[in-house]
Amino acid sequence: MRIQAAVLRVADGPFVIEHVDLADPGPGQVRVRIEAVGFCHTDVLPRDPGFLARPPLIAGHEGAGVVEALGPGVTEPPVGSHVLLSFDHCGVCECCLDGHPAYCHAFFQRNLTGTGTAADRQPVTDADGNPIASRWFGQSSFATHALVDVRNTVVVAQDLPLDRLAPLGCGIQTGAGAILQALGVHAGARVVVFGAGGVGLAAVMAARIAGAATVVAVDLHRSRLDLAEELGASHVATGGDGIARHLRKVTGGGADYVLDTTGVPEVIRAGVDSLRPRGTIGLVGAQSRDLVLGPAALAAGKNVMGILEGDAVPRLFLPRLIELWRQGRFPFDRLVRTYPLSEINTAERHAASGETVKPVLMPGS
Repeated sequence: MRIQAAVLRVADGPFVIEHVDLADPGPGQVRVRIEAVGFCHTDVLPRDPGFLARPPLIAGHEGAGVVEALGPGVTEPPVGSHVLLSFDHCGVCECCLDGHPAYCHAFFQRNLTGTGTAADRQPVTDADGNPIASRWFGQSSFATHALVDVRNTVVVAQDLPLDRLAPLGCGIQTGAGAILQALGVHAGARVVVFGAGGVGLAAVMAARIAGAATVVAVDLHRSRLDLAEELGASHVATGGDGIARHLRKVTGGGADYVLDTTGVPEVIRAGVDSLRPRGTIGLVGAQSRDLVLGPAALAAGKNVMGILEGDAVPRLFLPRLIELWRQGRFPFDRLVRTYPLSEINTAERHAASGETVKPVLMPGS
């Protein structure tokens, strides 16, 4: 069928709205009409010439929409179901079977190449019949429609606002899951979050839900620090020289848990220095440069943990976050600002500048 999609044609160029052709769903797949899709920093990684995925490509990996068609042999979710879309995983490797699909043995190939595995077909072709990479996180949802494997869908109630829920599929899941699932923050803990974007603010809210006694948000944008305080941070701090010393003072000797969402090596080193003995720093930010830690950085039993997708099982975790949101305890919707899909380049600029915490694109607008 003919659909519209935001195509990244060249790494340093704008997203271009094009009419493209989408194949019918294959075995194990459904076609989803995309009602909303979050814009995430990960969606600009294909702009890096050395990255796994290369243009031309359709990005987008926080889709939310309505099931329109089922592939051969598929019976669930039925047509008309409202679904959130999350990351791709094989479902059969050791990590998937052990309840850790974010560490699927083929995670990077399935999610970050844009083309998926060797067995995956490319379901989208352009007006000239040329294939476009359209398996970004198994969905490529910067479009009016997407083909998705059934296992990567999460059915939600039809009375819920999809434009609010879309970011749950990756960014919000990553921040909240890092705190509640991967790090296992406990009541009374001292927590520091570097970066008060969508992932970091989700982590701040989750730390408060977990009962952390001290929750410190660190960022360079005053407006984001103000929002962090409103969402549950007990303290805020502006990053820069001397931040580790300040954080050790605020946390009474160091944090039990630090979460870095920036991927900046200097910030990560400050995070390590902010830990108390036996503390753990979780890393969720895409790192642009190598991280080098001095020989004494991890002394006193300090730990470094890499975290993907909050180590969450989306079909279990996202409904829990929705219920917390319904209760007013996890107001992640306050981060969202919507844009028509045609304004995707404006949304990208606003996200990069900090003007918008979490852009959500509306393909039907």
